[in-house]
Amino acid sequence: MSHDELTKNRAREAEARNIYIVDHRVDRQDHWQRTGHKGGVLWLTGLSGSGKSTLALGLEQALHQLGYQGYVLDGDNVRAGLNSDLGFSPQDRSENIRRIAEVAALFAQSGTLAITAFISPYQQDRDLAREIVGEGFHEVFVDASLDVCEARDPKGLYKRARAGEIPEFTGISAPYEAPDTPELVVNTSNLGIEPSVHRVLDHVETHFALNRSRLRVA
Repeated sequence: MSHDELTKNRAREAEARNIYIVDHRVDRQDHWQRTGHKGGVLWLTGLSGSGKSTLALGLEQALHQLGYQGYVLDGDNVRAGLNSDLGFSPQDRSENIRRIAEVAALFAQSGTLAITAFISPYQQDRDLAREIVGEGFHEVFVDASLDVCEARDPKGLYKRARAGEIPEFTGISAPYEAPDTPELVVNTSNLGIEPSVHRVLDHVETHFALNRSRLRVA
């Protein structure tokens, strides 16, 4: 189903429940002109310990320094608030991704670059996120092998998962489906944080900048 078809279906379903979608008086193009760049979603996906949050926060800081509107939606932060009612079953993981995709889409419509840092292990859920966001959704695979991530284990989660203390842990007792055709791959097994941020900045310059010279960094 295309993004337009999804939007129309949702509008029809909402109307059937006496909910009427409001059309904004400031359109997407107007937001883009104000911010100087397109809005969109950089959906960072990868195993726990792959460096998603570190990369996302570094990218947010770099974009801010360049005058861009960017905001990080991090997995742990969102689960501590908006999605605190969800667990880690496949169904709850899917709902977690659906909700955050809806939030990220609102950021994108406002002209902001939403940077999401979620394991989001299932391709089907990431495909749904792409449908929800529509134009401007870019899947970024933060690629690091299980061995590398487990060796890092910054939160001690792999150790606990191996001990059976954390059920349904991605990569150990639950699957991770690597993206089929991501817009960008950042291999954090080989790249440090600074070159990884620059790699994503180059991608932003190519796909989101209205004035491409604006994002040129040393």
